[in-house]
Amino acid sequence: MKVFADLHIHSKYSRGTSKGMSIKNLEKYARIKGLNLLGTGDFTHPAWLEELKQNLREDDTGILRTDSEFCFVLQTEVNNVFVREGKKRAIHNLIFVPGFEVAEQVNDVLSRFGDLKQDGRPTLNLSCAEMVELLKEIDQRVHIIPAHAWTPWFGVFGSKSGFDSMEGAFEDKYKEIFAIETGLSSDPAMNWRVSKLDNISLISNSDSHSYWPWRIGRECNVFELKELSYDELFRVIKTRRGFLFTVEFYPEEGKYHYDGHRKCGVVMHPKQAMARNNICPVCGKKLTVGVLHRVEELADREENAKPRSAVDFIRLVPLAELIGLHYNTSVNTKQVMAKYFEIVSAFGNEFNVLLYVDEQKLKDVIKDEALVRLIIKNRRQEMKVVPGYDGVYGKITLDESHDEYENNASGWIGENPKGKTKGQSSLLDF
Repeated sequence: MKVFADLHIHSKYSRGTSKGMSIKNLEKYARIKGLNLLGTGDFTHPAWLEELKQNLREDDTGILRTDSEFCFVLQTEVNNVFVREGKKRAIHNLIFVPGFEVAEQVNDVLSRFGDLKQDGRPTLNLSCAEMVELLKEIDQRVHIIPAHAWTPWFGVFGSKSGFDSMEGAFEDKYKEIFAIETGLSSDPAMNWRVSKLDNISLISNSDSHSYWPWRIGRECNVFELKELSYDELFRVIKTRRGFLFTVEFYPEEGKYHYDGHRKCGVVMHPKQAMARNNICPVCGKKLTVGVLHRVEELADREENAKPRSAVDFIRLVPLAELIGLHYNTSVNTKQVMAKYFEIVSAFGNEFNVLLYVDEQKLKDVIKDEALVRLIIKNRRQEMKVVPGYDGVYGKITLDESHDEYENNASGWIGENPKGKTKGQSSLLDF
């Protein structure tokens, strides 16, 4: 069976999340998106775990189901804070478990190292290696996957908090780590440039704080599973046999792709930042080094390298954002949402529209050739993006002259000439 899976989301108990993050809403909008498997998010939070128990039933497959048979897998994200070589480290990790009983045992252990009630993504005074050892003692089927591995502050390879290798972060437990999450600011092609990741599977998830369809499933994984079970899911992730492809953000859309300083309005291509010793020309402090820069530092292959065992991927802009671009308006307007639901209702779900529906059928139903051309352009991965930096999301643009900036190795200094400046909002900020 083909499964579209978003395995990293959050609940209403995490900071900065929608208060409408309920199981009912998550199922509703996951179906609209075309997903058929979701991570639960935040099972470490006692109140959310109780809601999960009330709304989901479990069986011997390790997969949880609603009354209408939508499927979830128990998942959480934690912030591991520890000291290594005299430096404070902070790394975000995903944890997956095969059922409520194991989740409760995991929570019992982790509660010794932090307050699980304080946030859906708890902070733990616990090293990555110690956590792996403790959780594997509970059940070998507990899996730990580094979250958004390249983001500056909390990624395992991040410029501010990370390490140069999995061994550095997980010490003697590094062999237990068989996958990383690429995060919104990197895609598989960037990761393929680092040969030491060849034996690590690359998964992609939304890290969504909202149930809206331009958030949930904006990145996801597509599997061909022999059966929908916890063990089969992680067999496919680990071996990549049955791992069809991932759906990716354009990495430039991620909010840590380029280097820069948000407060100073400075954004730079990594080559320009390197030429300035990563110093901000406005305030004289260190720039926030982005994901592209960090990949360059660790890469031992040229661009366009592809390992033999690599899983394919496709870059897609969410349909609601395409409609917003077409109408030159915000993604959350009534006009955009009305058109979005009109299109999705005609073709079953959003991924059908973005990936599979014949162009002529789109024209017959949508009756707006310019919008259809934009959908097909998106399918062909021909969209242009003004890169994000230092917490500012990148921005999809219809301005073809963007090429002159994209190809300018000297990068940008000052407010981005084609994109978002201070005080403005990206479509994805809502």
